[in-house]
This record gives sequence, C-alpha cells and structure tokens, in this order.
Amino acid sequence: MIEAARLPGLRPPRLLRGAFPLLRGVLLPVLLLLHLPTAYPARELPLAAVLTAALAVPLLWRRRAPRAVFAAVAAAAAVQWLAGLQLPADVALLVALYTVAAETGRRGALLAGAVVAAGAVLACLRWAADGAFVTLLVAATASTVAAAVLGVNAWTTRAHLVTLRERAAELERDQRARARLAVAEERARITREMHDIVTHNLSVMVALTDAAVQVGHRAPGRADAALRQIAETGRQALTDMRRVLGVLRADEPDAARHPLPGIAQLDALAEQLTAAGLPTRLAVRGGFGHVPATAQLTVHRLVQEALTNTLKHAPAGTRAEVRVDCSAEAVALRVTDRGPRPPVPAAAPSGGHGLAGMRERAAAHGGTLRAGPLPGGGWEVRTELLLGAADPAGPA
Repeated sequence: MIEAARLPGLRPPRLLRGAFPLLRGVLLPVLLLLHLPTAYPARELPLAAVLTAALAVPLLWRRRAPRAVFAAVAAAAAVQWLAGLQLPADVALLVALYTVAAETGRRGALLAGAVVAAGAVLACLRWAADGAFVTLLVAATASTVAAAVLGVNAWTTRAHLVTLRERAAELERDQRARARLAVAEERARITREMHDIVTHNLSVMVALTDAAVQVGHRAPGRADAALRQIAETGRQALTDMRRVLGVLRADEPDAARHPLPGIAQLDALAEQLTAAGLPTRLAVRGGFGHVPATAQLTVHRLVQEALTNTLKHAPAGTRAEVRVDCSAEAVALRVTDRGPRPPVPAAAPSGGHGLAGMRERAAAHGGTLRAGPLPGGGWEVRTELLLGAADPAGPA
C-alpha cells in the first residue's frame, strides 16, 4: 500500500505538519488526566490531578530543555513519594530520562539514570507488597536501563548521521575544488599548446614569406616552393589547434595527414626550420617505440619551442643541432645553436609561456630543464625526461 504522506498531492498542510509534534506531546498528559477519575476516590483526586500535571505537562518542553524538564519531573516525583500517592504518571520519569539520554549523550544518561534508579529503590521500599520487592525492583531497574540505552542509541545515531553529513559536504567541497583545479589545469594546457603552435608556425610562415619575397624575381621556383611550404605550415597549425581544442575527429583526413607530433615528426620539423632559414641537424639515437605518446609530444614541443626561439632571436647564419638519446628509462634532449654571437635568451618572450612553459613540460616527466648561453657563442637547451615519472595531471 502506498502511504498517503508519500504522495505529492496528499501531503498535509504546513500548519498541520507543525502541529503534529505538539499533538504528540499533549497526548500523554491528557490520557493520564482522563484516567484519574476512574482510578482514585474523590478525596485524593485533586492531589492526584496536580501531581499528574506536574509530572506530565513539563514533557511538552522536553526537546527544548531536556535537563530542566527532567529536573522538574524528578522534583514532582519526589513530592509524590512524600505524599505517599502512587500514580501512573510516573512513566513520565522514563520519558524524561530517554530524552536526556537522546539529547545529551552518555554522561547525561548516566546522571539521570542514577537519579531514576534511586527513585525506583525508594518507590519499591515504600509500595512493594510483601515478597515482591525484588521483582518490582528488577522491573523498575530494567525499565530505567532500557530508557537510558534507547536514548543513548538515538544520540549515537544522530551524531553518526551528523558526521556522515559533514563528511559528505567535505567530499562535495573537495570534488568541487578538484573540478576547478582540473579546469584550470586544462586551460593552462590549452594555453601552453596554443602558444607553442601559434608562435612556431607564425614564425616559420613569416620567415618563409620573407624568403619568398626576396627570391621571387630571381628564382620563381624557390618562391613557389616557399609559398607551398607556407600553405602546408598553415594547415598544420590549424590541424594542431583543432586537435588541442578537441574538435578534430580521428577519421578526418587532416588527422591522418598531420598525426600527433612525436619523435618521428622531428625530421619534418627540422626540414621546416631549414626551409625557414635556420639550418637544423637532427640526430636521434636509440629506438623510441617504447616511449609513451605524452613523452614524445613533450620532446617534440620542447624542440619546437627551442628552435622557434632560435629562429626569432638568433642572427643570420646561425645553425642549430638537435640530439635525442632514447633509453629504456629516459629520453635525453639537447638543442644547441651556433652563430656569430649569442642569441637573445629564450626567456625573453612575454606572457610566461616560453622557457617557463618548457620547464613545466619537463617537470611533468621528472626532468629539469636547463637553458643558457654557450661559452663560445650560441645557446643550449637540455633536459632528461624520466619515462617512469610522468604525471598524468601535468603538462603534456
């Protein structure tokens, strides 16, 4: 059967929902008072009514002030004992004990239970029939212990639920922080990739355009080749940007024609820089089939950034050399250039994505990037990437 309270259209009004706790609190005093006329003679009825009200009515505020209510009920029970009048309203002591235990925990339950137990002993001494003292005392003690245990269990359950809610809220905050951190890292990665792609390809296209303009009248064939190289460089840049932004599908022709850059694509990179006016020599030692794609992309981006900085800052006549040594544990990278005079340091580009971005990429694979001028002129960039130390959340 479906409960009416679970049906959206049959929920009680808010006023009635707020009145339910009040009705539950009033029910016990009313029942106890209605029972008095049938249980006591007329001469005892006024005192019984007053004591019953003193025992039961304070229970209306037991949730707001459990200790004060228990004290009031216990005081009324003491007056009742002194008056020598037995009342069914003594059950209010157990209700008050349960409330103290449920609201204050073990310590409150122990103190209130001791008071009720002492009162039970006194009541048994005064009202127990001959031979029934032990039985009545055991029953009263068992009722006292049961009320206290039930209250402590309620307090423990509520405390456990509060702890669970706090942990759930903390976990939710942690998940939100992790999500914000992941978004920030992804934005940083996209910014870094876009910087490398745009800076490199625009530098190459500018150099090729200058070369085409210079040789356009004297060597039309070389000018045409430079223009074709410019177009191919532009297509490569667009493909890389679409891949970084996640809008390039694997089945598109551009994805097959321009695969994800790695060590195998360093030959094409060297040829591209040579065509742009920076003669580049590449030497790859050792097999790189075991090198993860993320580490190969890092090697390619480091070489690309170093050569792009040389192309932009080094004087005419500079030659570059790239050396990649692959082993089972690491990939060592060294990029050098030789020119008539030292080039402008690679840390010069603004925006913080030049040398700083290269160091971040190397650090993601356990490497430390070193860059600086060579004693005889030129510039050197070197690092070693540890294949077993890649950080999945770090820069690729």
